[in-house]
This record gives sequence, C-alpha cells and structure tokens, in this order.
Amino acid sequence: MDHKKIEEAVKLFLEGIGEDVNREGLQDTPKRIALMCEEIFSGLNNDAKEHLQRTFTATNNEMVIEKEIPFYSVCEHHLLPFYGKAHIGYIPDGKVVGISKLARTVDVYAKRPQIQEQMTAQIADDIMSNLNPKGVIVLLEAEHMCMTMRGVRKPGTLTTTYVCRGEFDNNAELRNTFFKLIK
Repeated sequence: MDHKKIEEAVKLFLEGIGEDVNREGLQDTPKRIALMCEEIFSGLNNDAKEHLQRTFTATNNEMVIEKEIPFYSVCEHHLLPFYGKAHIGYIPDGKVVGISKLARTVDVYAKRPQIQEQMTAQIADDIMSNLNPKGVIVLLEAEHMCMTMRGVRKPGTLTTTYVCRGEFDNNAELRNTFFKLIK
C-alpha cells in the first residue's frame, strides 16, 4: 500500500470538510489511517487458495457447517463498514479443510472494499474450486453503516445474502437442513 498517497488523501479530505489538519487531535490522523488501511484492506493482497489448499482425507461425506463466523468489511460505495456473521456449509467429496480455514477465507474477502452480494459468491466459488466438494452454501447476515448512520438511518437492519453451488443448488431439502442448523 502507498502510505504517502493515503496520508495525502486523508489530509485533503480533512481540509475538504473544513477541518484544520494542524489541530492537535488530527496531526497524526493521516498516519493512523494509513496504518489502519493496511489492516482492514489486507485481503487485497491475499488469496483464499492459500487457506484452502491444506486438506485432509475424510470418509464421512455428510454436511460440514461452520456458523456465526464474525466478519468486518467496508462497503465499496460509501467506504463505511458493514459487519455481521457468515455461515458456511459444504458436503465433502473425500476431503475436508481445517475449520479455521473457512474463517480465514471469509476474512480474505471481507478485508477488501466490497459489496456483500459479491463477497457471498466469492467465498462459495473459492470453496468449490479449491475443495471440490459435492456442494457448498454460504449465507451472510450483515448490518451496513451506510444504512445505519446516514441515508435511511435504520439501525439494526440486517441484509441477508446466500449462494448455493453444487448439490445445494437444486436440493431444497438440503438447503432447508442447512438453514435449520444455523438458527
């Protein structure tokens, strides 16, 4: 990341809203924002494949669910946070991944300027292409600060998105089992 550009942009932004960039409380803000960007946008330089490559042989090919994975992301439209929980289910086809790897995959996509709809599909697609399971389902529930603190101002509103791949795509009973198990 280009810290200098970020710092200059923050200074211009602060001046643009009428702030004094030399005010004591703001003097180090551009540097703090540049460092923050390293952390909250770290997914831009990461590939979920890194986390999904290490697999283990499994004889049980029943549904595996990792639920209530917290995530924090930034809306690409307003650069405001959205945050919530991810729920992932997949049906192995002879191999499973370590459970922490699903949470790491969520983080790869959450730590980018993003929209929830795309993030949901990216997680599902990476699991499908890297694990080759019989099927995968990903459901995200999130509160968007662009709806909470500005615009319509409706705190507590959750946006839910889900994507099905493989056996989940055409099997309502399988989807319903997943939905029941994550509630």
